[in-house]
This record gives sequence, structure tokens and C-alpha cells, in this order.
Amino acid sequence: MRQGIENKVVVITGASSGLGEATARHLAERGASVVLGARRTSRIESLAKELRSKGLKAKAVQTDVTDPHQVTTLVDMAVEEFGRIDVMLNNAGLMPLAPLERLKLDEWDRMIDVNIKGVLYGIAAALPRMKAQKSGHIINVSSVYGHVVDPGAAVYCATKFAVRALSEGLRKEMKPYNIRTTIISPGAVRTELLEHISEKDIQAGTQEFVSKIAIGADTFARTVAFAVNEPDDVDINEILFRPTAQPV
Repeated sequence: MRQGIENKVVVITGASSGLGEATARHLAERGASVVLGARRTSRIESLAKELRSKGLKAKAVQTDVTDPHQVTTLVDMAVEEFGRIDVMLNNAGLMPLAPLERLKLDEWDRMIDVNIKGVLYGIAAALPRMKAQKSGHIINVSSVYGHVVDPGAAVYCATKFAVRALSEGLRKEMKPYNIRTTIISPGAVRTELLEHISEKDIQAGTQEFVSKIAIGADTFARTVAFAVNEPDDVDINEILFRPTAQPV
């Protein structure tokens, strides 16, 4: 029975900042080989170089999660470099909040493409490898907004509810292959996520609220590590966490 983080190969989307970057650092420091996927190539290459300079194992692969071929290449490069894939962390996400009546159709499409299709493409890329290995762990990032719906967040909430539904279906289907599944639903965490909000009044109000209560991205990294660290016969299916001060 395998347990622990050391020597596991972890693929992370959205690894250029925030939750993904913090998790890459945290797991690499604990002996994992991390493969970093993101659109911002310079950031992930810089992070990979920094980690390797410390004697840690890291590789950067430019990846747009809205392109299934690029996500497949990300996983293929992980296997080519490190021989296998143990964990797929589908972390890339967008949160351009706005009331439905403002009809931000382009933003709706983008959220669906990244938050839902990006997760599906990550699953599609990792699943054949994990089925062949008869082992693996797929971690999908939802949100507190995957559990509750607030005015101004309906489409974002819908995408995060969808992540939870997909993950539960995946959990039930993967039993014959010894593949674990975890949903992580963060509350207010200090990241660049609020920069995606194009409506300045919504952005200002959200930033004011979040700045008072947000916790560090290392909190998310520790929850990932907890799920990954459990032995193979333990499937941590969902973790929901918030700042202690967060009412929503």
C-alpha cells in the first residue's frame, strides 16, 4: 500500500500563481515531482527553475486548459519526464462575477470553457494513463460557491456546482481502477482570482470584503497534501474550507 507525497508525480493546471503555485511549492518540497501547466509560460518556467535550483523536481509545460490537445500534451510530458502520473490537480479557473442582467455572454462562455471544460479535459488526459496503471488521484477544484449561490455569482456558481457533479460521477465510475477523486472547495483565499472581475463596482466591493478575511494560498496547498498523503485505500472525496471569519 502506497502512502505519502514523496516520489509521486503531480500535474497541476493553473500553476502560474495563487493556489497552483502554492501547491507546486508545497508538494515539491515534500518530495513530489511537479509538472506545471499554465498559459503564462515565463511564470511557470521561472517557478520550475527556482524549484530545480533547490534540488527539487519540476517541469513547466505551456498549457491552455481550453485546448484538449494541450492538456493531453501536458500529461504526456509528465509521463515522458517522470515515468507516470499519480495526481492530476485540475486547478485552473476564472471568476468574473457580475449580475446576470448585465449579460456578460463572453465571460459566461469563458467560465464554462475554463471552469468546466478545462476540468473535463484534465480528466480526459489523465484517465487513460491512470486506468492503465490501476492507480491515480484526480483532484478537482470547486469553491464555496459550488455549495451556495449568491447574487452576482450565478454563472460562476453554476460552473463550480458542475465540477462537484462531475467529480462525484467520476468517483463512482472509477472504483474498478483504484483511482481516487477529491473535490476541494476553498472559501476566500488571497489569489489573483478577483482580477478577472471586469465590472469595477463588483470588483471593488468583492475586494473590500475579501481583503478583510482572506487566508493564504498555502492553506489550499496543505489540503491537497492531506488528501494526497493518505494511503491508497483511503479516498478523501471532498474538502470544504473557509476563513474562520467568512459568513458565506
